[in-house]
Amino acid sequence: MPSVKQQLLAALAAELDRLSPGAGEKAAFESPKQAAHGDLACTAAMQLAKPLKANPRQLAQQLQAALAATPAFGQWVQAIEIAGPGFLNIRLHPAAKQQVVREVLSQRERYGMQPARGEKILVEFVSANPTGPLHVGHGRQAALGDAICHLFATQGWRVHREFYYNDAGVQIDTLARSVQLRAQGFKPGDAEWPEAAYNGDYIQDIADDFLARKSVRADDREFSASGDADDLAGIRQFAVAYLRREQDKDLQAFNLRFDQYYLESSLYTSGRVEATVQRLVAHGKTYEHDGALWLRTTGYGDDKDRVMRKSDGGYTYFVPDVAYHITKWERGFHKAVNIQGTDHHGTIARVRAGLRAAEVGIPAGYPDYVLHTMVRVVRGGQEVKISKRAGSYVTLRDLIEWTSQDAVRFFLLSRKPDTEYTFDVDLAVQKNNDNPVYYVQYAHARIRSVLEAWGGDAAALAGADLAPLDTPAAQALMLQLARYPDMLAAAAQDFAPHDVTFYLRELAASYHSYYDAERILVDDETVRTARLALVAATARVLHNGLSVLGVSAPARM
Repeated sequence: MPSVKQQLLAALAAELDRLSPGAGEKAAFESPKQAAHGDLACTAAMQLAKPLKANPRQLAQQLQAALAATPAFGQWVQAIEIAGPGFLNIRLHPAAKQQVVREVLSQRERYGMQPARGEKILVEFVSANPTGPLHVGHGRQAALGDAICHLFATQGWRVHREFYYNDAGVQIDTLARSVQLRAQGFKPGDAEWPEAAYNGDYIQDIADDFLARKSVRADDREFSASGDADDLAGIRQFAVAYLRREQDKDLQAFNLRFDQYYLESSLYTSGRVEATVQRLVAHGKTYEHDGALWLRTTGYGDDKDRVMRKSDGGYTYFVPDVAYHITKWERGFHKAVNIQGTDHHGTIARVRAGLRAAEVGIPAGYPDYVLHTMVRVVRGGQEVKISKRAGSYVTLRDLIEWTSQDAVRFFLLSRKPDTEYTFDVDLAVQKNNDNPVYYVQYAHARIRSVLEAWGGDAAALAGADLAPLDTPAAQALMLQLARYPDMLAAAAQDFAPHDVTFYLRELAASYHSYYDAERILVDDETVRTARLALVAATARVLHNGLSVLGVSAPARM
């Protein structure tokens, strides 16, 4: 049906251009609010009435007659009805809806995907400080980032996944000092233990391995410990490598990969931070005040100017961020998305201001941001706040071990990123319809069991006679299948993978309703083959949608 819809849309655009040159560019169909009103709706007559100084209902009648005379509408449309002040409600022939089954079965994993567009996008996500295990907030970010990458890939973008390692600054100094104190025999609660130190058991594990002179290998480094508790520089390198390795394990447990790990420290060693500062100074975008260097961010919409270099000579954290984003632009990523927690909201205006002030051709609004809230975890009716390993938070691996990778991904994607979310561990392990990921996966497994019971050649279904698929239940299911490509496009545009979870639940519900309404393995071969083709197409779309979320589509449950 997507191909049918495109034919109808082209015919609509041509007729709108005849009524008002240029109007065809805005040709669009909507979904009626009530299924009884038809399959497609068009509001063009009401939109054109004012500029054309025409009565919208009379304009709708004119458009109705013109569309009915086109080949596309003549072939695929059963009726065009006028409603209200000028709505056009369009009812499709059953054959038009049945086309979606052929499209899905022929395109398979490509169904819903757009051709390559020759553009690339950089998605930066997780980007956790290497100071501890990944927590459930990082898990939400990981699920969001990966799904957004998949969404853009379906729309023909070349996607680059990047993890920005904050391996410079105060937090790394705090990590090194925390490990050193543990190596020296101190622990949380001792008088010598700083309030800002990291308290989790993993700090003791790092200290023990350092004293044992062990070696650690992370994704891009290897370091051997000296075993000397006074070797703070060595402890620093060992601790960072150790936690890089631990975070690698967290990401592997989540089946997540990155194309590049970009080190904050490299921005300093390469001179990029200093070069960025000098560029801003040279362009007259800075000034000195109270011994600090300030950037005139108010000239770019920020509520106040921001300190770049503090009076002690150190740079504030947004300065390397500006330098880093200039590298994204210079690497050809003119579309970039940052997935970050809502605590980063304040950095958006100053980073964008710094990028524009640098005058390297970066437009306003670069990069895009998707901000997410943190996650509450409930188990046994009680909120879980502490992990023994991490010391003060539930880790991503805890959540995966308690439930499953599939459940964690689906649950963390099931709400808009900026809404509060409570992860119910008990619900995530239930095997019933209350568990949304189980509900969707069960629909897929249920179809696979039907196909297995049939035992025929699935490839033969692509040529099935689909005429028997004219019942209300079959028609409703096919309309859901036809929604998939447009849903994907809108979800990518809005950075909204939660739309995919909503769609999959609706598709699963449509399938379960269809299964309850019509027996599939009937004696009549023509009817049986048509129904098998429909459910096979449904399984394929469920599989494709789950893949976008990084969730598996099991054949048995």
